[in-house]
Amino acid sequence: MPWTRIISGIIAIAIALTTTLLGGWYFTFTYVVIVYLGQNEFFDLVRAKGIAPAAKTTLVVSLALLAISTVNVSLADAVLPLAGTFICFYLLFQPKIATIADISASILGLFYTGYLPSFWVRLRGIDSATHANLPLSGYLPVDWSDLFQRSHISSVPQGLCVTVLTFLCIWAADIGAYFVGKYFGKTHLSDISPKKTVEGAVFGIGGSIVVATAGAYYLHWSHYILTGISLGLLIGIASLLGDLTESMLKRDAGVKDSGQLIPGHGGILDRTDSYIFTAPIVYYFVTLLLPLLK
Repeated sequence: MPWTRIISGIIAIAIALTTTLLGGWYFTFTYVVIVYLGQNEFFDLVRAKGIAPAAKTTLVVSLALLAISTVNVSLADAVLPLAGTFICFYLLFQPKIATIADISASILGLFYTGYLPSFWVRLRGIDSATHANLPLSGYLPVDWSDLFQRSHISSVPQGLCVTVLTFLCIWAADIGAYFVGKYFGKTHLSDISPKKTVEGAVFGIGGSIVVATAGAYYLHWSHYILTGISLGLLIGIASLLGDLTESMLKRDAGVKDSGQLIPGHGGILDRTDSYIFTAPIVYYFVTLLLPLLK
């Protein structure tokens, strides 16, 4: 593995963990940058197919959605239908008559690279307001040992714990699938991504399940074996589907990478595809299912 790939990966992980710890607007700003870059890459793929989306309008709405998700989660879901309506109105009054493809690509861009990523902001924001002790609604542990003691984990924001756990599950799935698929994989998984194997996918999902089960125990979740296995399975599958979806988009656009921003890794979408579908699943798992089990 090239050193540029390793170094850029370490830097990305350090930024992710630091802003996740701080939370608040620090975390939101990080996702503003990610969504801005990722949505531009998405629309570049779209334009490669001769489609003319409402890129600037969709981007403004998507960034506003991240801010609204930070301020008031209950208002965030209202943004999607209103924004979709506004985008359609915008395309209707362009000098060039918009096509079905133009409208569809714009709405997909809003959903895929705007609405779905906003769930990371919602997830990190769970229980965060009561723990904020920095400007811009940020957080730093009063006692750092609380992060590493199971008996004190209740003093840490739930959103921080669950977000880090989700990251760890995705990393376990990606690393497990990569190494097992590379050295032991023999059964082809999908024509969308020729290098992926069934063995790698199964081992990746298994790694996610192991990490999620350990996390469920550490966080004192009810029926931690059941909830851990369920969450790990969902994250592992969602991570794989996110990867395949982005591969499908690139394949249709006729490109190898979505961009060249990150040395050795390609574009933002190439590095965040596994994260796009996971956040909504984890958010509703934690906010809807776990309270029912209690």
